[in-house]
Amino acid sequence: MTDLTHIRLSEVDSTNNYLRALASDHGADNVLVTADYQTAGRGSATNTWESESGRNILMSLLTHPTHIRPAHQFLLTECISLAIRDALSGFAEGFTIKWPNDIYNKDKKVVGILIENRLTASHIQDCIMGIGINVNQSRFTSPAPNPASLVQITGHEHDRDAIIARILSLYHHYLTFTLDGREAQLHDCYLAHLYRRGVEADYEDALGPFRATLTTVLPSGHLVLTDIAGRERRYEFKGVKFK
Repeated sequence: MTDLTHIRLSEVDSTNNYLRALASDHGADNVLVTADYQTAGRGSATNTWESESGRNILMSLLTHPTHIRPAHQFLLTECISLAIRDALSGFAEGFTIKWPNDIYNKDKKVVGILIENRLTASHIQDCIMGIGINVNQSRFTSPAPNPASLVQITGHEHDRDAIIARILSLYHHYLTFTLDGREAQLHDCYLAHLYRRGVEADYEDALGPFRATLTTVLPSGHLVLTDIAGRERRYEFKGVKFK
């Protein structure tokens, strides 16, 4: 992305918060904010993100994908999820996308993504993607159940800036799919790398625990599970827990 302003911070409460404050001042500019440390790194809902200072990638990207209609905003989730999965797959095997946009290596979480869109009636005015990638942190102390890092997976440290550059290049590559009518191909790529697709496993929703097979994710972003009784269950984000 050649028209990108890169702001580097040593410390910030949240890169997403920082970019939200800037968004109205930057018009149509694309802005990347990276930080060595976040005092209040955010995940979805009330979740936080543990990160040792200077060891991982903490970044937020502001773009203005005005060609995408609000009903199709899951395309952006697919673009950034695939970009990060592909970038990390250059270092090791076993990276998949856990619906809707976490990146796993086997059964361990390496990447969290928080996407916040500002919508008009007809298009997405701006999109802020907050991304936390465990890169060079070798020890985790938070109660998060299954964190892992690239250094733990590969046995050696990695250049954070090089990874960011690769992610941005791949994101631009996948975004072109939404510009030239290849949305179905983009969705197929997303499904091809989906964690647990076709595998029977344990889940829990508002009615309690159950076993089901992950059948697909719809272009709308809804998760489709088929339980052991053969019933199809469809979920919005946060509607079901992976056990």
